[in-house]
Amino acid sequence: MFTFKRWGRKAYSLFSVLKQPVRIGVLMVAYTSVSEPELLFAQTDSLKVSMEYNLDEVEVSAQRSPVTFSQVARIVSVIERNEIEAAPVQSLQELLEYALSVDVRQRGVHGVQADISVRGGSFDQTLILLNGINISDPQTGHHSLNLPVSFKNIQRIEILEGPAARVFGPNAFSGAINIITSSEGNSGVKLDIAGGQHQMADVNVSGNLQSGNWSQFVAFNRISSDGYIDNTDFKTYNAFYQAKLDTKPGTLGFQFGRTNKAFGANSFYTATYPNQFEETKTTFASLKFETGSKIHLTPSVYWRRHQDRFELFRSEPASWYAGHNYHLTDIFGSNLNAWFSSAFGKTAFGAEIRSENVWSNVLGKALASPIEVPGESEKFFTKSYSRTTISYFAEHSVYLKNLSISAGAMANRISDLGFGWNIYPGMDASFTISNNVKLYGSANSSLRMPTFTDLFYNGPTNIGNPDLKPEKSVTYEGGLKLTYKGFSGHAGVYHRRGKDLIDWIREKETEKWQTKNLTNINSTGIEISGDLFPEKVWNKPVFITKLGINYSYSELNKNNYNVFSYYVLDNLKQKLDIELNHKIWNKLKGSWRVSYQDRNGMRTQAEPYEPFWLVNARIMWKTHSSEIYLLAANLLDTKYFDFGTIEQPGRWISVGISHQLRL
Repeated sequence: MFTFKRWGRKAYSLFSVLKQPVRIGVLMVAYTSVSEPELLFAQTDSLKVSMEYNLDEVEVSAQRSPVTFSQVARIVSVIERNEIEAAPVQSLQELLEYALSVDVRQRGVHGVQADISVRGGSFDQTLILLNGINISDPQTGHHSLNLPVSFKNIQRIEILEGPAARVFGPNAFSGAINIITSSEGNSGVKLDIAGGQHQMADVNVSGNLQSGNWSQFVAFNRISSDGYIDNTDFKTYNAFYQAKLDTKPGTLGFQFGRTNKAFGANSFYTATYPNQFEETKTTFASLKFETGSKIHLTPSVYWRRHQDRFELFRSEPASWYAGHNYHLTDIFGSNLNAWFSSAFGKTAFGAEIRSENVWSNVLGKALASPIEVPGESEKFFTKSYSRTTISYFAEHSVYLKNLSISAGAMANRISDLGFGWNIYPGMDASFTISNNVKLYGSANSSLRMPTFTDLFYNGPTNIGNPDLKPEKSVTYEGGLKLTYKGFSGHAGVYHRRGKDLIDWIREKETEKWQTKNLTNINSTGIEISGDLFPEKVWNKPVFITKLGINYSYSELNKNNYNVFSYYVLDNLKQKLDIELNHKIWNKLKGSWRVSYQDRNGMRTQAEPYEPFWLVNARIMWKTHSSEIYLLAANLLDTKYFDFGTIEQPGRWISVGISHQLRL
């Protein structure tokens, strides 16, 4: 056992912030050969040792100033790399399905397209970040998870439940998900190859290069399938590069990524015309610099471009069909965050400016002259729209012996919609009763701007509304956190008061869907979670290495709205997830995920959503450098629907192999 009181490298400045010794246990490889899947090597781990640390002292992105997991007075779910590797899933979307209070409604499997929401919110109300940079799509939340990196290259996922406007800005309405990769670690190359039913083929190549103060990470991924039913085929390509340079003035970070997707979109947007097709291209880049000793400064700039072609008819179009929809969105943003410590606590302040622009033949206002669509012959954008948001942030955090308080606000102005300056405050607090028990509570407000689709999309089955107002909410929550030897968990309740929530609604099934602001929608929910590690409890080898349980219940007060709702009133009511990891023999391990979902709303005018159970399983044989696995998704071949008439896949068997070569 080694004890560090100081560490000079800037990348580990968190240690000095904590102002306490940090203990790191080093376990030999001989032990990892009989340990649970949680101790499998991560992308950047050494091949000969595994580092065991206390999650409570890991820094998470839940406040404007640095904060450790144990200090956060909110519910933050953290999915570590070892959990990602052990999970019986093939995509980020499938992995998030098992997170507490997260609802993932997959339109297309293996990361093709999915709608993700938190605590009964809609998919447009969840902010998505890549390494702390906002990558959410202003055109529609359907594209917010178009990531340029495979989930096999993700180091950690942080899920902040509840509104987070004063931390991340507008659109962190019901929650925020921060997806973290890393360029740090020993130099090496890793190859992952998987194949399975429905001609599924997945190839991922990644590598780290460490040279002095310069660290780099690069990854390429291709995944494809013929589809599990008609018109569900897909091809996806990802390329991602990340670099980090430690210099005397500070740390410079850069990331760049590109993802291309082409997929059959069977009934994605309307069941009336199921033979849909879509192709998307997303390019993303950001530059961040961390500097300062007394006053810590983190300026960043970023750019995201998304282009898509949507075909209502993949073949044999109707006589009235005028042609495909073409869209291109450009986002430019700049962010500055600063913080300093004093005898009174930690104070943070900052600002962000974000420009969102769209060119389309459907969305926006008429152009003076058409603009040619990039990459498309004789196709033109005829409409465009732009808006700018400016946000200012301030936050102060105090950490006493048993009490921690963090309070702050965001002042925000949107250039359109006639929506001037507005302030969104919030406060979190926690009180430590004992070493094992902590009470927490918070009250936070937030907003969500309408997407370009909400404002302008008019089609055969939809009518947009350019007069929409932004959504607003205030959320109150409180609960109890428990930590014992080999066990951690929490139980809590929350209540969200929403105003002007945006939804596509209609009174009759024969009418078109229209976007409107619903006056008031309140949501109340409970959450219970717990993780048990038997080997840590009894200090000896045990067959079951981890047992985790998450349960959430959400109830919406619909105020007697007698309308058909496409999203907002169609929430996940109950969700139970059970995680079980166990040994089989020697290096052979097993991992199981069981999920129960019960959804409000109607799948069609005559059919409500039926509750269902899902079981996923993974069997893996792993050494310090190689792994062979067998994965069964929907093991019981359950027939289910979690969005409209889109039938989800039945049992899907795949096998894979990965090998890591250390340079």
